[in-house]
Amino acid sequence: MALSPTPRTTRRALRVQLPGMPRATIRFEDGQRPSARLQTISITGGLLRVLKPLSPGAVVEVMVWTDAGPVLGMAVLLDPCSGRLAIGLQPFRFVAMDDTDLRRLRIAIASCQKFIRASRIDPAKRL
Repeated sequence: MALSPTPRTTRRALRVQLPGMPRATIRFEDGQRPSARLQTISITGGLLRVLKPLSPGAVVEVMVWTDAGPVLGMAVLLDPCSGRLAIGLQPFRFVAMDDTDLRRLRIAIASCQKFIRASRIDPAKRL
């Protein structure tokens, strides 16, 4: 696996919500596989909706099914989000990902971005 890309600017990587809030498979080193759904994703990481907070600092495998195919990467779990509206949200940062998986992730993000742009266009102008 190659290292995950790091943004070359101080600007945050584009974050998108994949259609249907897909299931995310998380696998800990000891074999545990807690249930999760993907809230948002970018090429640098994402945000999971989990039933209970996961161990910050743990290195896990994260697999998500996208329209471009499955994306598998190694990630480190970050501190769970706090606040009433953020209960059950667990951020993660990719630390390694195969080039093929990175390409699929970029395609899935670009596809979502195109959909978002198209939905913002005035319907009368699309004709």
